[in-house]
Amino acid sequence: MRSEAQAEKGTSLWQDALHRLMKNRLAVVGACVLATMVALALATPWIVPYAYDAQDLELGASGPSRAHWFGTDRLGRDLLTRVLYGGRISLMVGFAATAVSLLVGVVYGATAGYLGGRTDAVMMRFVDILYALPFTIFVIILMVLFGRNIVLLFVAIGAVQWLTMARIVRGQVMSLKHTDFIDAARVMGFSTSRIILRHLIPNVLGPVIVYTTLTIPNVMLIEAFLSFLGLGVQAPMSSWGVLIKEGADAMEEYPWLLVFPSLALSATLFALNFLGDGLRDALDVRAAKD
Repeated sequence: MRSEAQAEKGTSLWQDALHRLMKNRLAVVGACVLATMVALALATPWIVPYAYDAQDLELGASGPSRAHWFGTDRLGRDLLTRVLYGGRISLMVGFAATAVSLLVGVVYGATAGYLGGRTDAVMMRFVDILYALPFTIFVIILMVLFGRNIVLLFVAIGAVQWLTMARIVRGQVMSLKHTDFIDAARVMGFSTSRIILRHLIPNVLGPVIVYTTLTIPNVMLIEAFLSFLGLGVQAPMSSWGVLIKEGADAMEEYPWLLVFPSLALSATLFALNFLGDGLRDALDVRAAKD
């Protein structure tokens, strides 16, 4: 016979959220697809038989075959290898640039929301000014001024993606800063930085996690757009955006050059959006009460 303690065993908010997430089939499929893409990107050097820049000019552009499952491009390079290596770059840009925007946006928004008053007004007017600037043009200007390299690409995209995150976190912090546990932290003499970092930010992680999963595909689309304009990664490196641009230039003669990179990018974006929607529903407190 089970004891009363065992019968009354409870679950935490995060356990309840995980349970609801696992019941969302689209979110689970999205998580599996994303995990597969990340695993393939990480394992690329060990699973492909060709170097990403190995050329076979005599072969040229050829359709899918046993030797080259996705075919080859106009320089005779294996397209499957190029797609997998391009996935490494696109995913790395997506995650790294999102991490930059996450770090800046969460700290900035939490600080503005907690301090309030004139400090909050000045900080958020600065955000409004940046919102008024066309962010894609801002990224292009940064890359033209400081040169095109992969690290700058992370920083440039992340530097314009933190604005919405800051607004979300600010709103959440403003609703929490007058609660009892924050008042208790003030009475105990905790510093402002400790209250923000140890008490406020951990309590706004739900919306932050959801928005993060929706920021990654947005960042990847920006990278693809910049690569399409010729401002992305430099040859012989490739990303899905670069491959899509190359495929679009030759789509009438060699359609496979456009189809396979587009499918890889589309599958990853769909997976991230399904996962983000699932996390939003799973972390919704109102849904937990239903």
